Amino acid sequence: MEMYVRSLLLLGVLVLPETWAGSHSLKYFYAAMSQPGQEKPRFIAVTYVDDQQVLSFDSDRESQSPEPRTPWIEREIPDYWERETRISREATQRYRMCLQKVSGYYNHSEGGVHTYQRLSGCEVFSNGSFSRGFVQYAYDGQDYLALDTETLHWIAGNAGALNNKRKWEADPSVAKYWKGYMQEECVYWLQRYLQNGEETLLRTDPPSVQVTRHTNSDGEVTLRCRAQGFYPAEISLIWLRDGEEQLQETELIETRPAGDGTFQKWAAVEILSGSEQKYTCRVQHEGLPEPLFRKWEPQSSAAGLSAAVITALLLLLAAVIAGVVIWRKNASDRKRGSYTTTASSDSAQTPDVSLTAKA
Repeated sequence: MEMYVRSLLLLGVLVLPETWAGSHSLKYFYAAMSQPGQEKPRFIAVTYVDDQQVLSFDSDRESQSPEPRTPWIEREIPDYWERETRISREATQRYRMCLQKVSGYYNHSEGGVHTYQRLSGCEVFSNGSFSRGFVQYAYDGQDYLALDTETLHWIAGNAGALNNKRKWEADPSVAKYWKGYMQEECVYWLQRYLQNGEETLLRTDPPSVQVTRHTNSDGEVTLRCRAQGFYPAEISLIWLRDGEEQLQETELIETRPAGDGTFQKWAAVEILSGSEQKYTCRVQHEGLPEPLFRKWEPQSSAAGLSAAVITALLLLLAAVIAGVVIWRKNASDRKRGSYTTTASSDSAQTPDVSLTAKA
């Protein structure tokens, strides 16, 4: 189901808000989905603390209850699980109805494939105080409605969302509810989760950083700065040329899970051959006491000499071994020939000795 949720996130505009170093976030993702031949739309809900999935709910499951996705959430008391079960089941019914209503706004038939999604949550600073909140909706992978948390006005993604926009703005209690929820209840649960899962959520693993040089078939030179083994996921990789940031010239890949609970990321910059030492990679991460600076280090002549010496020794050793093998084979052949000659000589002399003895 997790892959299914991620695919919906990529299809829609409900991109998880960026979290800055030292801050923490709580995110709830809801989605109702209809398909031809399906009796009722499927509903799924996923809860994230920072980058870690902690809860999931799927209306297609027989249990009809949320399931833990990390060991520390299992330590929650029974009242917590009763509460989450009730919320999930109520949300299932509500979002199925919402999907039907919104489909009607777009004059879409009930038998088609449609999705109605919501992303909501909050973020706190490292000291636990409120930083910001967010709530936004999408329909069929397109912007639907989003709350401007400063003005408490709803932003319509297209004409199909205007009916809901007018309805919610006519009732200011809707926006006020979300503001209060984001600043109080959401922050409470985020702090509670951080306390319960502090062993994993509040740890800081600094990155290991390596700079490599690459030349393509056209002779173009690229320097790549790779950071790996770090947690949390927030990190900054910036290429500097003579101390000046090269933001426009830098190619970045998004931060990716390494598969072991840590993350990896790299930044590359194309340069002129011979100018390598003008470039420095600056790395900033919560696990580092200060920014880390790395340059590309070409292989030294001493290292090259050592490699040549080792290669020569290996070749010499191979030659010696081959020589020993050949010598032992030749010696064995000579010895075998000597045995043959002696045996022939003995067999020729034996009859004469016997005859003499008899005489």
